[in-house]
Amino acid sequence: MDSLDFSYRLAVSTAGALARACVRGLPEGWQMRLQAGVPDLPENRWIWLHAVSVGELLLADGLVARLRKAGHRVHLSTGTPAGLALLSKRLPDWDGQTGLITGGAFPLDDPAGLEPFLLRRPGAFIALETELWPGLLEALEARAVPRLVVNGRLTEKSLQRGKAWLRRAAARLTCVAARDEASALAFRQLGAPEVGLGGNLKADLPAPRPLHGGWEALRTAWSDAPVLVIGNTVEGEEDLLLEVWKAVRAQVPTLRLILAPRQPRRFGEVAQRLEARGLAFRRASEPWPDEAVWRAAEVLLLDTLGELSAAYGEGTLALVAGGWAAAGGHNPLEPLRAGVPAIIGPGYSNFEDLVPPLVETRHLQVVPGQDLQARILEALDGAPLRPGPPRPLPGSMAGALDRTWALIAPYLPPLG
Repeated sequence: MDSLDFSYRLAVSTAGALARACVRGLPEGWQMRLQAGVPDLPENRWIWLHAVSVGELLLADGLVARLRKAGHRVHLSTGTPAGLALLSKRLPDWDGQTGLITGGAFPLDDPAGLEPFLLRRPGAFIALETELWPGLLEALEARAVPRLVVNGRLTEKSLQRGKAWLRRAAARLTCVAARDEASALAFRQLGAPEVGLGGNLKADLPAPRPLHGGWEALRTAWSDAPVLVIGNTVEGEEDLLLEVWKAVRAQVPTLRLILAPRQPRRFGEVAQRLEARGLAFRRASEPWPDEAVWRAAEVLLLDTLGELSAAYGEGTLALVAGGWAAAGGHNPLEPLRAGVPAIIGPGYSNFEDLVPPLVETRHLQVVPGQDLQARILEALDGAPLRPGPPRPLPGSMAGALDRTWALIAPYLPPLG
C-alpha cells in the first residue's frame, strides 16, 4: 500500500469510526449504509451490481434480466433511501421466484463496511454509470475480482475534479462499457485501462411495468380530455410549468395534468404548491378514488417511485423537465418509447448523446421556457388524445445492451 491508498483508507476509516459511534443521530442514508450486508452467497459465483439511486436502478432493468436469464446470481446495492425503497419494490419482479436476485444497501467505503461483502467475495463487480469507490476497487483488485462499469459516463467537469484518488480508482477498473464517445475518451484520460463503447442502456430498456388497476378509473374519467404529463421536475420548475399549464388550459379547458417531481423529498412541498394554487389534485400515494372523483380532479401528483415511465403512456404530450431550471435535464426516451410526443428544455447536458439525434429525426423538441405555451398549444392541436405505436428510435441508438454484454461477458463468473 502506497501513501495515496493509505491516505484514503485513513480518511474513510476515521469517518466510518465516527459514524458508527454516533449512528443514532445520523441521517437515514448513513444509517442504511452502516447496516449494509449481503446474503450468504457462494464465493466467486455471484455478481455485485451497484446502482447508486433511483435513476440507475431504473436503468438496471435490461441488464438484470439478461444476467438472470443467463443463470447468474446477482446482489444489487443502492446508496440512497429512495433507491432502497424502489429496490424493495422491484426485487420480486427482477427475481421472478428464481432465487437468483437479491438486494440491499451499499456499505461505507471503509474496511469495516466492506468486510461483510468480501467474506465470500463476488465473482465480478458491476457499477452503473460513474460510481468509482477507491476503497472498494482497491479491495476487489487485491482479491482479483473483475471491476466493471456499464453505461459509463464522465464529463469534463468530472475530469476537472478528478483528484488523485479518483484517478487511482479509474486505473483499477478492469473494463468500462462507456455510453458515448466523449465518456469513453474521458475514462481513458482518467486512466481506465480498457474502455469500449457500449452505448446508452436507456435506449435499450424493456417495456415499463403495467400500472396498477387503480389507473383504470382515471383513464375512464379522463378519456375525453387531453393530458399533459410533466416528468422529473426539479426545484424552480414547478412554478414555471404550472403557470404554463394554467395559460394553456385557459384555451384548452379540458386539459388535465400528471405532475411527477424528480426527488421524493420534494413530494410534500409540491403538494403544498398545488394546494396553494387552489388546484383540485390527487396524490398517487393515497388510496385511488372512483371515476366520479377523478372527473372533478385537474391534477394527479405522481408521488410514487418507478411509475413515471408507464405514466407517460397516459398522456397526450410530455414535458421532460430538469432542463428549464437546471443544466442537466432528464431522460427524454421514456415518453418516446410510450409513443408520446415530447418537449424538453435547453438544459440537457446529461443527455448530449441522445438529444441531437432525436431532434434531428423530429422525435423531440427543445423549447425554451418563454416559448412553451405556444409550442404546447401547437402540439395539442389535432393530436390524438392517447398515444399510438411509438416511432422507431434512430438506428444509432439500437443494440446498447448487446454491445455492453459483449464487453463484460468475458469477465463474468462461471455459473453454478
